[in-house]
Amino acid sequence: MKFTPSKPALTGETLGSLTARLEERGEPGFRARQILDWLYKKRARSWDDMTNLPLALRAWLDATFRLMPAELVLNKQSGDATDKLLLEMEDRSLIETVIIRAPQEGVGIDHSRKTICISTQVGCAMACGFCASGLAGLKRDLSAGEIVAQLLHVCHREDGHTPRAREEIASFDNIVVMGMGEPLANYDALIRALTIVNADWGLGFGARRITVSTSGIVPKILKLADEPLGFRLAISLHGATDEVRTQIMPVNRAYPLDKLIPAIKAFSARHGRMVTLEYILIRDVNDSLDQARRLRAIARDLHAHVNLIPYNTVDGLAWVRPSITRQNVFADVLRDAGLSVTLRREKGHDIAAACGQLRLKTEQDRGDGGASPPPEGG
Repeated sequence: MKFTPSKPALTGETLGSLTARLEERGEPGFRARQILDWLYKKRARSWDDMTNLPLALRAWLDATFRLMPAELVLNKQSGDATDKLLLEMEDRSLIETVIIRAPQEGVGIDHSRKTICISTQVGCAMACGFCASGLAGLKRDLSAGEIVAQLLHVCHREDGHTPRAREEIASFDNIVVMGMGEPLANYDALIRALTIVNADWGLGFGARRITVSTSGIVPKILKLADEPLGFRLAISLHGATDEVRTQIMPVNRAYPLDKLIPAIKAFSARHGRMVTLEYILIRDVNDSLDQARRLRAIARDLHAHVNLIPYNTVDGLAWVRPSITRQNVFADVLRDAGLSVTLRREKGHDIAAACGQLRLKTEQDRGDGGASPPPEGG
């Protein structure tokens, strides 16, 4: 489905594109940097907040752009300090953005390290067997402005809760493009959004703290390798043989391991960065010792970090997570070989933090054409 917004989002404009729009109107080019400074650094919530701009220019901006192309519908807060933001677009599409906190010893939650997980599509077409995002298929791609707006919503939320937000443009430590959708299937909007996030006139967020996760679209991995900004790469592997991976991830039919692994090597060679292999552990599907040994061989070959993720239960799917003992045995096969391994413990289960769960439940609850639920939480 193609969605045409009533007005383009200011959050999707680059300094160059906004300067051009202003100069076409007869405004001096320096106004573009002033406007973006209000948006990203001063956190303007309305055009009237931009007090050093002429009234006529503010009126034109209001008529020409949407200041924010997404509205906060729900803020679900977990007992483990994970937040899930449910955002509604102009066409009533719902997307999810997650704040994952890692509390540090001796400091309060406001000073914890924060990773923000953002979405790139409404739904997903990849049909991975374990994922709620794709249960209703792909509705549409997000625009660059809708992608960037997720991070601004996080900034607005954290400004009121986190002292460091008053000292830094972005009050979080890492961005992972691992939310709803396949990022590389929305490539142009993704790169434009991350360029805005990285730029000094945007959020000024370092590319080396941004990880792009993909199910394995080989041509786009190779294209991403040529991007100058040097983002990190994570691969949703989830199976160490073609037989197992295809059972879980249909994309493996088009891009099996003998195509995917060389593409990962090419990316690593281009950027000199360790790639992460994401591996969701599903009982009696991909958690065998044979799969652990084969994953060990792949990770060694790629000099990759392995992120093991016990399956997060999704209503309507039959998969089950392995026991903690089984998880540890699997991880030990990798660790005993000297590999870099993280065995992630569940975050946000009480708020349905796995990709797409909250959106799916909300759509089911409100029904087609139903009213949006009221705001909830902080």
